[in-house]
Amino acid sequence: MKMLLAVFRNEISRLFSLRPVLSVIVVAAGVYAVFYPQPYLNEALRKVPIAIVDQDRTQTSRLLARLIDATPDVSVAEVLPDMPTAQREVYTRRIFGILLIPQHFERDLLHGRASPIALYADASYFLMYQRMNGAVTAVSRTLGTNFEIARLVNLGVDPPVAAAATDPMPFVPVPLFNPQGGYATYILPAAFVLILQQTLLIGVGLLGTMPGGMVAMAGGARLRLSDRIFDSIGTVAGKLLAYLVVHVVIVSVYLIGLPYLYGLPRLGSVATVLAIAVPFSLAVGALGLVVAAIFRKPLAVQLVFAAIGLPFFFLAGFAWPAEAMPIAVRWLAHLLPSTLAIDGLVDVAQLGASLSDVRSEFLGLWLLAAGYAAIAVMIEFSKRHRAPDTALA
Repeated sequence: MKMLLAVFRNEISRLFSLRPVLSVIVVAAGVYAVFYPQPYLNEALRKVPIAIVDQDRTQTSRLLARLIDATPDVSVAEVLPDMPTAQREVYTRRIFGILLIPQHFERDLLHGRASPIALYADASYFLMYQRMNGAVTAVSRTLGTNFEIARLVNLGVDPPVAAAATDPMPFVPVPLFNPQGGYATYILPAAFVLILQQTLLIGVGLLGTMPGGMVAMAGGARLRLSDRIFDSIGTVAGKLLAYLVVHVVIVSVYLIGLPYLYGLPRLGSVATVLAIAVPFSLAVGALGLVVAAIFRKPLAVQLVFAAIGLPFFFLAGFAWPAEAMPIAVRWLAHLLPSTLAIDGLVDVAQLGASLSDVRSEFLGLWLLAAGYAAIAVMIEFSKRHRAPDTALA
């Protein structure tokens, strides 16, 4: 216990006295909390500019253009005379899509014939493409349905029967847990967990590779094997406790405070969120100790984590669905605490799941924490075996 408390005090002191470590764990976390969510605060992409090439020039084609412009997703920036002119506007990036209304559009609708329209959309911007396609599809279907209802009514069909015949199975989407269908609500909770992991990993890696972590032990050379084992366990436990005490404050700000600040849906209890955050912080801290033992130099830690930050992002399973990944990659992803933590914390915080609902993620995080801590203890023991007069903290 004395060893644990001594290491705890020493590690807390080092964390706040070493500027590179403090800047990563505390200052960088604060900067990310302020600036990272800013691009996503509008939640959904609105008013994507498109052009309309109206070859029909009828009242119905102009009505279609007005209805599309009235949607929140698309803005009709220009009505152009031909396709070559519209293509030049796309190449200059003034617009991102072209809606072609063909000749005889109104006539075909009035005669009950199919009257296809064509949307040429820039699919290199996936969110823009999705908005343009969704808005044009919804408006065109609604307009086509109204024309078909009017045609049937003119033929003597009762209006309710005509409406049921043209749309016998109305589809009403109800977005759950993300009422706005926004990108911020989808990406920020998972990104927060990745930021927490990355900052703590780099900070612990720097702490483990920078000088000043020595805790003197009297009579170290005469320690028995069992004593060295217990001292190794106490050293690792003291370090993890120090990281946990500091990180639990940052985790609370990220997972409890920031959702309130940025208006993200929150259905889970604070106690359940913190219950999952504890093994997550311990697993990340223990992994950081292992990383520090592997790379041994602060510069190496910084360069390695700068390089693998993007792979961590994709392995998390929200930028690219985990179901589409190869099995080997999915198993590799589960060795990262963030993968299980994202699944568990998002289910709890946004979907209102209980701790029993995320039992597998919760137990998985504890297993990762125990596994990485065991490796850290073995590394610490090997250090003591090489230098018995001193215990490295």
